[in-house]
Amino acid sequence: MSFLPSWLSAEGLLTGLGGFMLAGLCLVIFAECGLLVGFFLPGDSLLFMAGLFAAKGIITEPLWLLCVLLSVCAFVGNATGYWIGRWVGPKLFNKPDSRLFKQEYVSKTHEFFDKYGPRAIVLARFVPIVRTFITAIAGVGKMEQKKFFTYSAIGGVLWAAGLTVLGFFLGQIEFVRNNIEAMIILIVLLSIVPIIIEVIKARKEKKHAAAAAAAQTQVLPKIDG
Repeated sequence: MSFLPSWLSAEGLLTGLGGFMLAGLCLVIFAECGLLVGFFLPGDSLLFMAGLFAAKGIITEPLWLLCVLLSVCAFVGNATGYWIGRWVGPKLFNKPDSRLFKQEYVSKTHEFFDKYGPRAIVLARFVPIVRTFITAIAGVGKMEQKKFFTYSAIGGVLWAAGLTVLGFFLGQIEFVRNNIEAMIILIVLLSIVPIIIEVIKARKEKKHAAAAAAAQTQVLPKIDG
């Protein structure tokens, strides 16, 4: 993928791991779901590429085992992020902006969580950056553990297993095999669609609020002389 460093692209990450491909893949998925420093990792495209590699025989483990391992790593990552949030979250989230960490990431994730409630844990799986921070924010807010872990398990399976299976079956189509870069770019674009939708909706809501405020200022109370 020309717009990413080779070591950070999904294909570059997997091929660079060599014989440690499966172990490295599991570690990356865990890091993106549970460690705040993993927000920049290409989780969506990585899962799709893993499925495609399994279809091509580059990853030799059976598809079911691959899906189970990746789903478990996604769940354990979320659990880790939750406990990080409960234990040290406030100190981390109150730190000033740095080159990698931006308060904007936290505020946007807060808004996402406030809007969708518990189901945000599932929806956030498909939103880059948000899926990394939302688990810690759930921990900071001390979300009920049973509810959090239930939604995390559902989201982990839908995201990790779902994208891997999608890559596996699409990887058996010749057109997809011959246009891997295009497919990965498509996955990346699809993964940011929720963000685009939210930005558009936020702008519309802001515009409507401004129009309503302007209309109120134009309606002056009548004063009887």
